[in-house]
Amino acid sequence: MKQQIAASLELAFSQYGFAEPNVDKLKTACNVSLRTLYKHYPSKEAMVVAALAYRHQRYLTYLDSALSANAEQAVFDIFQRLEVWMAENAPHGCLSMNAVAAFPDNALINKAVKEHKEEVRQFLAEKSQRLDLIDPLFLLHEGISSAWPILGAQAVVAAQTILSVLMNTTQTSN
Repeated sequence: MKQQIAASLELAFSQYGFAEPNVDKLKTACNVSLRTLYKHYPSKEAMVVAALAYRHQRYLTYLDSALSANAEQAVFDIFQRLEVWMAENAPHGCLSMNAVAAFPDNALINKAVKEHKEEVRQFLAEKSQRLDLIDPLFLLHEGISSAWPILGAQAVVAAQTILSVLMNTTQTSN
């Protein structure tokens, strides 16, 4: 039941943002009683953290599926998968960054977002097998998710152009 509520919260926050839905609207979105919702998540902030944790697992599982065994190609695959993810799951930009913007002083939400971002950063390093590119890859990833509401798929095209140059430049200088 707790996972099902977290999944519904993720969807609700993704659709409505963090400011609009009050707890009553979240209860309805989760199709549970207010008592059940508060039993599992005793505050709106706890609901946000649960939604972010659920989203985190779903996101990394999604990115990791169907990647090339070739590390360089895997990076391009990740960015292609990111384009689909953004179009289907995050048309308003990164849910984690939206949560930080909505709750800038909340330590639990900030901690959850920082942990998520660090795991994404490590995921990119692992899949690319390029520790020398961990920060540039992360910045490209974050740039896509931040620019998506304005540029859409063009953000991915631009990032892939930069990625091609970056991969070629750093390989020839090694």
